[in-house]
Amino acid sequence: MSEASDSNSETVTPISNRRILWLMVAVIVAGTLASLIFVSRLWALGFFIGGVLSVLNFFWLKSSLKKMFVETSEGEHKPHYSAIRYVSRYFTLAAILAVIFLTQIVPIASVIFGLVSLAFAILIEAFIRIFSSLFKREEF
Repeated sequence: MSEASDSNSETVTPISNRRILWLMVAVIVAGTLASLIFVSRLWALGFFIGGVLSVLNFFWLKSSLKKMFVETSEGEHKPHYSAIRYVSRYFTLAAILAVIFLTQIVPIASVIFGLVSLAFAILIEAFIRIFSSLFKREEF
């Protein structure tokens, strides 16, 4: 019984991560196109830059957490370097946002909306899971 639940947990997580990534790309494309049509080119460029930063942050988070957990599970040493890499993501993003804000290349609000594309993708994923579980009820 536990083997079956282990195999289910292995298949659910990668599918969910992959779908969140595709949803994030869809949100970035839709937001960029909507910004281009309804606002301006600069706003669309800012949204796109924020979206790209969000995708890079997603992969950076995934790799740094994986490395940190692998080092912790091996038990040989504490993952100080990996924890520093994990936190350095925030400083790197803050530095990039500061440069965009100070140079005013694109509107900072549009970049922040692009950065939030991960949150939008997670909300869409939550709705997909809620509604798919409502319509796929199984009798036990």
